[in-house]
Formats: sequence, structure tokens, C-alpha cells
Amino acid sequence: MQLILRGSIPGMLARLAVPNILAVATMTVVTFADVYFVGHLGTTALASLAVVFPFQTLLGMTSNGAIGGGVASSIARALGADRFADAESAAWHSLLVAGLMSAIYVVLLGMLARPVLSMLGVPENVLDGAVEYSRVLFLGAPIVWFAFMMSATLRGIGEMAIAGNTIVVAGVVHIFLSGALTLGWGPFPKIGLIGPAITYLTTHGFIAAYLLSKFWGADSKFRLRPHRFSWKPVREILSVGGPGLVNSSGLVLTVIVVTGFVSRFGEEALAGYGLGSRLELTLVPLAFGVGAALVTAVGANFGAGQFSRARRIAWAGAGFTFAVTTLAGLLVAIFPELWLDRFTSDPAVSTIGAKYLQIAAPAYGIFAAGQTLYFASQGTGRMVLPVIATYSRLLVVVMIGLLALSLDSDHTILFIGVAVGLAVMGLAQMLNVFASPTWNRDIDV
Repeated sequence: MQLILRGSIPGMLARLAVPNILAVATMTVVTFADVYFVGHLGTTALASLAVVFPFQTLLGMTSNGAIGGGVASSIARALGADRFADAESAAWHSLLVAGLMSAIYVVLLGMLARPVLSMLGVPENVLDGAVEYSRVLFLGAPIVWFAFMMSATLRGIGEMAIAGNTIVVAGVVHIFLSGALTLGWGPFPKIGLIGPAITYLTTHGFIAAYLLSKFWGADSKFRLRPHRFSWKPVREILSVGGPGLVNSSGLVLTVIVVTGFVSRFGEEALAGYGLGSRLELTLVPLAFGVGAALVTAVGANFGAGQFSRARRIAWAGAGFTFAVTTLAGLLVAIFPELWLDRFTSDPAVSTIGAKYLQIAAPAYGIFAAGQTLYFASQGTGRMVLPVIATYSRLLVVVMIGLLALSLDSDHTILFIGVAVGLAVMGLAQMLNVFASPTWNRDIDV
């Protein structure tokens, strides 16, 4: 904790963020691998995966990013203020919150997958595959939630390496097992589209079991043990995690809305946009790789009353994310085939995907920097303005999307709306850190 409160900011961020970045890089490769394997099954399978992917991303965002961010922030602020018992209580109550939240996914996207997904208006053959995938994945949602609660607790106490390294190992296993089950390698059965879903649950089960064991070892100083139920730690978690849920829903709802708009142009358009939007959504975990370190670092420094140091930490993390994602965005905008050719050989799908990346990808740097600052804001415990910033993007996209439909245009205006929305959201998050009273307390105590 002294490193977080007193150490060099670049050195401290490197130590905290590198394990997360490695973990996120692995998760990104996992995402690419799943698309690659499913791409061998044809355009319809790719389109089905595109329908479910925003909801799968929402599962990770709400568990790992939103509620997980609330857990890490609560624990970090408690430890920064030297309240060890409160930190342990927050960790235990996070499991109760996870149980309730995962039940929502089980019901809405597991048991009720068909009526929910049919509201997107996708073709029937695409819907059938999406429903099959969704039922498998979301009936196992509790496994994912408990895995990410273990990870969030470790992030909150500063043990980034344990959580990150476990995810890296699980990701390597996922890549092999996903290909084996989807395409039927060697002795493995070929089960097609649901292969990645089964693999996702299997590897997250491993993560949950292993990380739980780290709290029960003889040398563990931080214990995950039952505490008497209290609303106080739940409120502490939800003060950050609740707005985080709303924020994550806004991010994914934007993609779902655009998916609904694009589906009106046919199966090829849906598959092409799906490939482009999948790249966009992988930037959120990348921002989280740095942002998860910022939650702990900002939270501990806010708990200790070191507000100006917390601001410097936030801007340093956002600057790094901006540089990396701007370079990546410009690269795929200029050479979209670097991304698209990995997953499809259909020229119609590639054309639409390329148009999306050429228009939207240049804004990826601003978007990712804004997302990094959103995670940094979780450390402050004040989340109203960051959530409003996220929904400004949704408003922009809906307005321009409706304009595109009213003009009976092709995809171009709709994709421009996505790009403008990305930039608006990122700039709004920056404005929050630059000017809001929460971030601008000038006297450290």
C-alpha cells in the first residue's frame, strides 16, 4: 500500500497495470480466436455470434468492471483509511451481490433467450444459433460472476499479479479448447457454435476455484470468510458498482441499438458490423487493463486524502491508453484487412466491415482514454457524471441512427453516428476529471 500512496507514479502504475494488461491482452486474443473458429462455420454462424456478443460483453463488464470495480474500490478505500475489517466485510458481501446479479442473467438471457433476442429483429436462421449460444453461456453466469468477484477482491488489496496471471493461464487453455470443441480437433467432438460458450464457462470455473484457494491458504493475510450481513458494505459496493451497471448497460445498449439498425440491411451487413463492433468492444477490456489499476490507486489515495496525487495518476493512465489505442485505431482504419481477413473471406462482409473501421476506428483513442478515466472515477466513489457521459454517446448514436433510417440511406450515416458517439463519450469523461468538484479538491490531507 505504501507504493500506491508514496511511490513513483509511473513505477507504481507499471507494477499494478502490467499484470492487468497482460490479462486483458489474453482476453482480447481469446475474443479473436473465438471469432476465427466460428468463422470457419460460415456467415450465418458469425452473424449469430455477433448478436450475442454485446450481451456476453455486458456480462464481463457488469461483473468484472461494474460490480467488480465497486468491490475493488470499496476494499482499496477501506485499506487506504486503515479499516481492515471493513475491507474483509466488503469482500464477503460481494459474493452475495454476485449471487443476485447472476440470477438476472440466468433468467433473462438463459431461460428467456429467444423472446429477448428476437426483439432485435434478426433473420430467423441467425436467431436460432444466437439462442442456442445464449442459453449455454448465460445459464452458467454464476460461474463467471464468482470468478470475477475473486479477481476484484485481489485487485482491491493490490494483488494484481495473482488475478492477472490466472486469467492469462485460463486464456491460453480457452484458445485451445475453444478451437477443439468448435471444429472437432483430434479426439474432441465437433459441437460447432456453442464450443466457445462451453469453453468460457469451463475456464472461468477454473479461475474461480483457484483464486478462492488464495484466500484460504495458511499464509493469506486477507481472509474471505463469512461476516454478519450488513447493508453498509453492500451500499459501499453499489455506490460505485450500481452506477457502473448503468454505465455498462449504456455501452452495450449502444452496440445493441446499432446492431438492430444494421440488421435491416441483411445477414452480410450484420456479420460485417459484428466484426467491426467486436474490435470496438475489445477496447473496453484494454482500458480496463489500465483502469483496474487506477481504481485501486485512486481509491487508496482518495481514502488517504491525497487528491492531487490521485488526479496525476488518472491522467497518466489515460495518456498511456490514448497513445496505444490511437495507434491501433489508425492502423485498422488504414488497413482494415489486417483485422477482417482473419475472420471472413466473404467479400460483402469484408466491404461493410472495412467501411465501419475506416469511419469509426480513428475515434478509438479518445473513446478508450475516456473509458480509462471512467474506471479511475470508480476509485473516487462518485459516479453520476461519468455515467451521464456514457449515455451522451447512446443519445448521439440513436439520434443519428434514426436520421439514417428516415433518409433511407446505406450504412454510412449510421457508422458516422457511431464514430461521433465514441468521441463525445471520451471527451465528456475527460471533462469530468478536468473540471468536476469531485476530482478537483486541491488540499491534500
